[in-house]
Amino acid sequence: MQLSPRPAAPGRLLLLLLCVAAAGAGEAEELHYPQGEHRADYDREALLGVQEDVDEYVKLDPDEQQKRLRAIIKKIDLDSDGFLTESELSSWIQMSFKHYAMQEAKQQFVEYDKNSDGSVTWDEYNVQMYDRVIDFDENTVLDDTEEESFRQLHLKDKKRFEKANQDSSLGLSLEEFIAFEHPEEVDYMMEFVIEEALEEHDKNGDGFVSLEEFLGDYRRDPTANEDPEWILVEKDRFVNDYDKDHDGRLDPQELLSWVVPNNQGIAQEEALHLIDEMDLNGDKKLSEEEILENQDLFLTSEATDYGRQLHDDYFYHDEL
Repeated sequence: MQLSPRPAAPGRLLLLLLCVAAAGAGEAEELHYPQGEHRADYDREALLGVQEDVDEYVKLDPDEQQKRLRAIIKKIDLDSDGFLTESELSSWIQMSFKHYAMQEAKQQFVEYDKNSDGSVTWDEYNVQMYDRVIDFDENTVLDDTEEESFRQLHLKDKKRFEKANQDSSLGLSLEEFIAFEHPEEVDYMMEFVIEEALEEHDKNGDGFVSLEEFLGDYRRDPTANEDPEWILVEKDRFVNDYDKDHDGRLDPQELLSWVVPNNQGIAQEEALHLIDEMDLNGDKKLSEEEILENQDLFLTSEATDYGRQLHDDYFYHDEL
């Protein structure tokens, strides 16, 4: 019997998603920056999806939109000096990422908790994900390649579920469910994330990931004069982004910078992009006037989660 899982939510099958993301990075970059030009509408569509959500923020009347935007600007300005620095913008964007990840996990918890008893059992997780309870034998390898691949992923899910379950009860509490969905956000799950990454990539079992292990099954075509572009990009990332001590291998901490989504880097890049585009006087920071002058750009950036924060009083309510 062949089983097909439902689409995985953010945080699930972390290592698989990261591999897929890495493989598609070049295509996404081209869509995001065609001919080197930044597409703000791509940002909105990528995050919000359907057109109704993309357009939602414009439904506010102009006065209310600006009122909420001013409130958000005030909250970003941590030192209340009237300017938004790269650091303040980056911190705000990172906070926004985490807030929405946690909100989504909370909503999923309610959906997974079939009997509404305040915990999610492994059976309830399976029913929500696959419409049935699935139980694979850890020691029985399946003949069908696709089914064996699914068995391996399912067993990894079960292992992460058990690790998130701190009190060894039958189900996960909300806090434990968040740890299961977003292990990269929870301290007690970091060891598990590293173990999973080493199990996946450390083929010789020395506790490190070499460049060859990092590149996976790639072997250069003996008839080719040089590696393909994507391999050159990955090698550059290994050397310049991940291998901090330049010893030719990734230790467990360096491995984390690869397998855990780097929200800090994304946030810093977006903050610098906004300042570069909106800083009219060249002081490397943004005033309220500069932001309001470029309001459309600010509302199509990660600083306001592409306008979504104007509809979430968590971000603006305290300052109104």
